[in-house]
Amino acid sequence: MAELQEILAKKVGMTQLYNELGELVPVTVLAVGPCTVVQVKTADKDGYSAVQLGIDAKVMQRANQPQIGHCKKAGKGVFYHLREVPVVDSSSYAPGDVFTADMFAPGNLVTVSAKSKGKGFAGVMKRHGFKGQPASHGAHKNHRAGGSVGTSAYPGRVVKGKKMPGHMGDQKVSVKNLTVVQVQPDQGLVIVKGGVPGSKNALVTIKKIR
Repeated sequence: MAELQEILAKKVGMTQLYNELGELVPVTVLAVGPCTVVQVKTADKDGYSAVQLGIDAKVMQRANQPQIGHCKKAGKGVFYHLREVPVVDSSSYAPGDVFTADMFAPGNLVTVSAKSKGKGFAGVMKRHGFKGQPASHGAHKNHRAGGSVGTSAYPGRVVKGKKMPGHMGDQKVSVKNLTVVQVQPDQGLVIVKGGVPGSKNALVTIKKIR
């Protein structure tokens, strides 16, 4: 069984640790796996190589028949979350293989991806960091407005991608080059330096860079 470069985890929360220099370091605790290979995608049959991982086991009474049938080959029950991760050679994996936190070691660099917190509808100052309009000199009830969005006669429309008010957050965000500070394999925990996107108990993907 080959080693995966990506694995699923749940965000536990943030805390602080002291490093060997006595410095206080903000860290995020991630509960990694155990992740079970539910399905293997091959280049010959599916056109690409990947493995489908399952995390967070579900009580069988809460699973429907399609879910039970899909996970039956792995023989590890049914899972709340299923995600595919790419692999170079899928022939090295089989349904039922289990991956845990021991694939990481202190000092590893990882990229953590998750869906960011949804902030609802937000204006341009909160969403994009605009400074707003003047607070005096005739400005009237438009202090947090974005200003002009037009383009004169040509092209005579609002260009695509213009920074405007709208739905903020609730989208996939990746934070690169986070350092693994500590690994606790017995508890399935990986502690990384800094913050990662998402709320508590959010599903995250950890990709090992080196």
